[in-house]
Amino acid sequence: MEINYGQHFLSEDDITAVSEALRSPFLTQGPLVFEFEKKFSEYIGSRYAVAINNGTSALHLCALALGIEKGIRVITSPITFVASANCVKYCGGEVWFADINPDNNILDINKVRELLESKPKGYFHGIIPVDFAGHAVDMEAFRSLADEFGLWLIEDACHAPGGFFIDSNSEKQNCGNGKYADLSIFSFHPVKHIACGEGGMITTNNEKLYNKLLLLRTHGITKDPSLLVENDGGWYYEMQELGYNYRLTEFQAALGISQLKRAREGIERRRYIAELYNQAFQNKDFILSHSGKIEGHAYHLYIIRVPQRKELYNYLKTKGIFCQIHYIPVYRMPYYKKYRYDEVKFEQAELYYDQCLSLPMYPTLTYEEQVFVINNVKLFYSGKLY
Repeated sequence: MEINYGQHFLSEDDITAVSEALRSPFLTQGPLVFEFEKKFSEYIGSRYAVAINNGTSALHLCALALGIEKGIRVITSPITFVASANCVKYCGGEVWFADINPDNNILDINKVRELLESKPKGYFHGIIPVDFAGHAVDMEAFRSLADEFGLWLIEDACHAPGGFFIDSNSEKQNCGNGKYADLSIFSFHPVKHIACGEGGMITTNNEKLYNKLLLLRTHGITKDPSLLVENDGGWYYEMQELGYNYRLTEFQAALGISQLKRAREGIERRRYIAELYNQAFQNKDFILSHSGKIEGHAYHLYIIRVPQRKELYNYLKTKGIFCQIHYIPVYRMPYYKKYRYDEVKFEQAELYYDQCLSLPMYPTLTYEEQVFVINNVKLFYSGKLY
């Protein structure tokens, strides 16, 4: 038996959808991409959506659209995939980290405020909060902080399509719905909630940013007659920005559309699995903390914090249980070390990294497989099966 921390699932409907797309007149830049964008924006609740070839490219285009360049300083979490920070570096900007909240392992808004207040107003330009593991960031609070200091917001919602938080009016706010963030991004990597093989999406309620993203996604080129500086005829196009080829294919969009049909079902299944983990680990002294909040959590990951994390990881591997660590703090990476982040103390991020372990979490994880995982975690610490 082999149980991975994450696993994609392709149904017969998924395979049929991709096969039909491959038989269509379009392999790229066809109607399925537009359909996927429309249906995803309806699912999330945003006004606009722009399909991209992956989540990293989505972050890069957001950084470009918001004007990141040399001298622009952006704050993000150190506990995230490196792409959340790299998008700033791609554009020549500076990445600053603030520590995480130990209660939920996401960017600590109080630490962000301390960092902002330590510098003159205008020193920083934006914040990239991350819906880490599927835990929804309170974007209303971050919007208030950003407005106070004149900053923009990119919500990295790669872990949280279908996640939400409850705002100050007791209303549900979906991750990436565009109400508070200027731009939000999602990933359709195989282990994510919606799999396209590779793929991503940017959502926004800002029409100006939306139109700029459309241009940047396709080499900065437009054929829209209303936007052309000149027009030599029906064949004419113009490159108006230095853009990129970050397009999604038709067959990837077809897979995304098909997977989106069961996205809500997948979220409910993930929450059910999380509840079983919660019950199993409740009041166990070897569990320092776990991903216990059910409401609004999208559960891309189920993370426990434990002593002897490395030993547990290695033990579970001998049993065919392949867990993962999410993540090594970004500032520990050799590339980032040259920027001397070691001069700053990120106590909670360091403590988290010493203790964190992502257990198997995906909709097709069976009850028997989950019990096997749970029993082996308990066995490691107690010496007997429960």
